[in-house]
Amino acid sequence: MTCWYEGPLAAFDTETTGVDVETDRIVSAAVVVQDAPGSRPRVSRWLVNPGVPVPAGATEVHGLTDEHLQHNGRWPSPVMEEIARELGEHAAAGRPLVVMNAPFDLTLLDRELRRHRASSLDRWFGSTPLTVLDPRVLDKHLDRYRKGRRTLTDLCAHYGVALEGAHDAAADAQAALDVVRAVGRRFAARLERLSPAELHTLQAVWHAAQARGLQAWFARSGSEEAVDPAWPLRPELPAAA
Repeated sequence: MTCWYEGPLAAFDTETTGVDVETDRIVSAAVVVQDAPGSRPRVSRWLVNPGVPVPAGATEVHGLTDEHLQHNGRWPSPVMEEIARELGEHAAAGRPLVVMNAPFDLTLLDRELRRHRASSLDRWFGSTPLTVLDPRVLDKHLDRYRKGRRTLTDLCAHYGVALEGAHDAAADAQAALDVVRAVGRRFAARLERLSPAELHTLQAVWHAAQARGLQAWFARSGSEEAVDPAWPLRPELPAAA
């Protein structure tokens, strides 16, 4: 029987105007689907004119300028519906969804759906729940005492995964998918008996514990930065916030 990390997977990634999931916008997104390791991936791409200025700092990261997005990007409303529909189709087909740092990309998509479609991400998974595999959460739990950063670039280097064209949504999605397969192989003894659905539930617990640990570290360091324990989607803020 094929283990989940050797079977069909989908991956989702975005490039954005910034790092605030409540106010920033998606400027590009991609979904990569791969039926087996080494098989040719199928890639869906979206380029978005966010309708707001793209800060210079964000452009330096992903290379997408206001001018380029205004001339080549689509309006957000239909794009967000297309992305949500595709993610829902993968869930219905039983494909786990790989998302690096899922609470960022999935929450941002949820807020864009609320902003432009008066909808929410949850509405697209009513009959078939979304099953997420987050390489950051998995790696941090399974190799918790390893020192160093755990960005996608760091994980690719650690697991021997090629990352060509970093900060391109499709390239990052493919790399995250490959990292998850590599994590599965390296920790097969601990993961192969778990289904993706079981792992989804466990990752929510693991992420919450990781968030509490980081919050305690911030407190010891005198930082007031808050760490949200929710995974893979942060709850909507009250309107007053």
